[in-house]
Amino acid sequence: MTAAEQGAPPQPSMADPCTERGPAGELLHRHQHDHAGTVPRELDVFLTGQVFMDMIFTGLPGLPPPGTELVTDGLGSAPGGIANIAVAMSRLGLRTGLAAAFGDDMFGAYLWRTLSEQENVDLRWARRLPGWSTPVTVSLAYASDRSMVTFTRPPPLPADELVATPPRAATCFVDIDRPVPDWALEMRRGGALVFADLGWDPTETWSTDVLDRLEHVDVFLPNAVEAMAYTRTRTPEEALEALAERVPVVVVKQGARGAIAIDARAGTRASAAALPVTALDPTGAGDVFAAGFVFGTLADWPLDHRLRFANLCAGLSVRHHSGSLGAPCWGEIAAFGETGEVPAEVLEQYAFVVPYIPETELESGADSVTRAEPTLRQGAF
Repeated sequence: MTAAEQGAPPQPSMADPCTERGPAGELLHRHQHDHAGTVPRELDVFLTGQVFMDMIFTGLPGLPPPGTELVTDGLGSAPGGIANIAVAMSRLGLRTGLAAAFGDDMFGAYLWRTLSEQENVDLRWARRLPGWSTPVTVSLAYASDRSMVTFTRPPPLPADELVATPPRAATCFVDIDRPVPDWALEMRRGGALVFADLGWDPTETWSTDVLDRLEHVDVFLPNAVEAMAYTRTRTPEEALEALAERVPVVVVKQGARGAIAIDARAGTRASAAALPVTALDPTGAGDVFAAGFVFGTLADWPLDHRLRFANLCAGLSVRHHSGSLGAPCWGEIAAFGETGEVPAEVLEQYAFVVPYIPETELESGADSVTRAEPTLRQGAF
């Protein structure tokens, strides 16, 4: 059944340059092939998880008190959940495969079409489940923050069970809130790098069982609060040192303070400041950071370059509302240098990125980029 037959909502009124893919991915793949001397894999990154339909109201003066109503002219829709990082990776030209459950309702059809047709995410391992309702999150954005309400029911088929045979991929991305899945262990035995993150522990017990799972991980990307809580340390630097004893590459994200990292295999450590921009909405910035770090790893950049590029991508994303739609593509990365938002000496720190920017984007510059606005056509719902 097609998306239209399933009653998908109308397309958002968005002109998004990120639907255009340049040669950055091809350059990356050639570099990998020359560097490794092996046949390229079918994917750069593979991941599983739950996809949400995110509905985002913007321009609110606050939350509506009980018995009242607020009217705003800002409404956006975007794939959320695991789709945040899948979109961020695909927009950098990474061949991204996603195993996820989709409902057979109109939201599920919209999400499937958006990811597969507009964002070039490979959904061969995904499945539409009859009778299951797509998870939905409504986000109320105001005062540079947001409140959220989520509807979700457990899928009848968990995402990990969709992966009978894992693909040939250079990397995979897992959440170590739970044990590392068998498919990821199999991929690691086949030479794939396992990247891992984790979310907030609602119990605030911060079980050290989570840290024991790092023996199956190659790159760990926690934020500072999580890193300190799990390691029982007092500073991000102490947490970094403790985690470096457990996993080859550790990055501790510090938001506006940037990031610090240790690559034990290379014997290097690095720190990088955050991109000095005005943050409008930090939602999903950690996912965008991870996408940039994966790209830099596959490009075989030194640790400090990987950190800077990840910070660049995350910094560009927080200038926009709407979650996954804020993830930058190469057009926005190219245009950023012409905006005058940061001093020239700051831009010079990112000169290593230029060879990966498609020539068409470099020639067009800022005139080629129209960032998606978080609005829908009237009558969409």
